[in-house]
Amino acid sequence: MSDWIEQYLMEAGAKAGMASGISTGLLLLLLFLLALLANLVARRLLLRAVHAMTRKTRTTWDDLLADRGVFTRLSHLLPVLVLYHGATLLPSPGLLGGLQRFALAYMVGVICWSLHAFLLGVQDIYNTFPGSRSRPITGYIQTLTILLHIAAAIFMLAILLDRSPLAFLTGLGALSAVLMLIFRDSILGLVAGVQITANDMVRLGDWIEMPKYGADGDVIDISLHTVKVRNWDLTITTIPAHALIADSFKNWRGMHEAGGRRIKRALAIDTGTVQFIDEELLERLSHIQLLADYLQARRGEVDAWNEAHGVDRRSPVNGRCLTNVGTFRAYIEAYLRSYPGIHQDGMTFLVRQLAPTEKGLPIEIYVYTRDTRWVFHEKLQADIFDHLIAAVPLFDLALYQAPGSQDVRKLAEDKARGAVLLNPA
Repeated sequence: MSDWIEQYLMEAGAKAGMASGISTGLLLLLLFLLALLANLVARRLLLRAVHAMTRKTRTTWDDLLADRGVFTRLSHLLPVLVLYHGATLLPSPGLLGGLQRFALAYMVGVICWSLHAFLLGVQDIYNTFPGSRSRPITGYIQTLTILLHIAAAIFMLAILLDRSPLAFLTGLGALSAVLMLIFRDSILGLVAGVQITANDMVRLGDWIEMPKYGADGDVIDISLHTVKVRNWDLTITTIPAHALIADSFKNWRGMHEAGGRRIKRALAIDTGTVQFIDEELLERLSHIQLLADYLQARRGEVDAWNEAHGVDRRSPVNGRCLTNVGTFRAYIEAYLRSYPGIHQDGMTFLVRQLAPTEKGLPIEIYVYTRDTRWVFHEKLQADIFDHLIAAVPLFDLALYQAPGSQDVRKLAEDKARGAVLLNPA
């Protein structure tokens, strides 16, 4: 075809060199027009037909691949094939070889580009399975993507420079130390990703705490290099993946799986209000339904013990005697036993007295709520302590509270009023 065009131009009066150049230029223009036509055919006809077929199928994996653009990227292979095979029409061996090398290199790039989209589509398909949250593969996909691009770059350079890929691989071996430095984070991330997945250390949706990085919230993404945590203040903390292996962190997943969330809080009782229970207080406390059985049993037990040991009852310190703080502790336990939102069995249920301090006598509640959700847990905890704080005065007890400005002001006013009454003049 080149000879026919060149002969026609020479007959029209063109010189041989000019005719050859114009012939080659026209062939190149024709070749690129054919490639453009092939691209239009691929995108307007073939690609639309493929997308229509994927929408009609019942499976979802082909739709996910289409959404990632796998078929769109593969459509670029048709014009490249036209360029590669159409280059044989060119008369110049050098131009033929150069154009074919360019077409092959572009073809490798398109295949790499398409495989990248395919790997992302595989990840999307995997994420549709229930086990994907506990075994994310984002790190593996990103590792394969990096290796794919490195391999594609080596083959593209080898094709363009007309060299063997082994020559580039030999050069990469000599630069292994530099490559280790460049891809240090990727290598560490890959190793960390394998350990995190194999040991099931972190899953998407887990609540983790890592104070070193200011992370306290839900895991929203696990990738090759980083783990993203959405904190409770809605900020995002990015943690290096290898840090989860090198440093310690707290994962609250066990709490959710166990179905119980801990309440560990104490009421500080003013030690000046702790006393033995007299008959008047005992009579008042006997009207509390949750304490009726306890008081009856304990009173019979104490009376029987004191009588058996001949205790002098004129002083309450002789023998055994009920105290208001001990009875209040028994009331707390009975109240929590009757509360439907508290685990009664299988988890720690404890109401205990801690060592007295300068801030009073702590009565600590150590139980687990059935609802592990934060908002509901806090509401239930507040309801419990609202009731217990209000019940404290019924036992002739008082909570410890450091004096505030109002207390000091009232004390000063009372002192001044007393001075006026003593000195009416």
